[in-house]
Amino acid sequence: MKNLSLFSPRNSTLTPAILLLILFAVSSCKKKEDTDTTIGYLRVINSAPTLATYYPFINSTSVSSSALPYGGSTSYTTNGSGSTTVKFTAENNAESLFTKTINLSPSTYNSFYLINKPGSLEGLLIADDLSMASADRAYIRYINLSPDAPALDLAKTGETTALITNKSYKTASGFIAVTPGAYTFDAKETSTGTVKAVSSSATLAAGYHYDIICGGLINPTNDTERAINVTTVLIK
Repeated sequence: MKNLSLFSPRNSTLTPAILLLILFAVSSCKKKEDTDTTIGYLRVINSAPTLATYYPFINSTSVSSSALPYGGSTSYTTNGSGSTTVKFTAENNAESLFTKTINLSPSTYNSFYLINKPGSLEGLLIADDLSMASADRAYIRYINLSPDAPALDLAKTGETTALITNKSYKTASGFIAVTPGAYTFDAKETSTGTVKAVSSSATLAAGYHYDIICGGLINPTNDTERAINVTTVLIK
């Protein structure tokens, strides 16, 4: 008796299943081959409490076609993992106003925030865990980047129960899920519940992640410094 091939017309009922298995195996191998584990992803955000704008560079390459205003953000760029240099300059000036070398882990997403006043500029690197994802939820995290602010809570305007609590300067929460829609947020002093800043209305779309940043200064000393505020920034 002759052996029958799995692809023989006489055994055609097995052919679709076998073909699917083969295609799946090939596809899986291709995905593994295409994944570059040496790459890290980085976005840059201007959160310095000033009216000044800044041009961001990563490893000496410009990553924005225009200067970033306060609350301005770049999209993620791909970079080699390991030592990475982030630099900010003023318009039409290649001289660095602030430069910092950071370390990017492979296959991770990261955000780098320019913070503090001119003359005392700093950088804050935060890893972005974007694993929470649902087609019917939006995701927010809260970051306190106001240099002279106390620990602050984040609440939806008009509600007494905070969404996120007790974030001091340079600290961020993890992402939490919220119902998509229009929001106004209050930044409240953790110890007293006093509202320190209120955001403009922002519409949070399902499936997207957002930074809710409390920045600026409680006590600005001149007209070039921004008063404390709450800003919503789409992560992209």
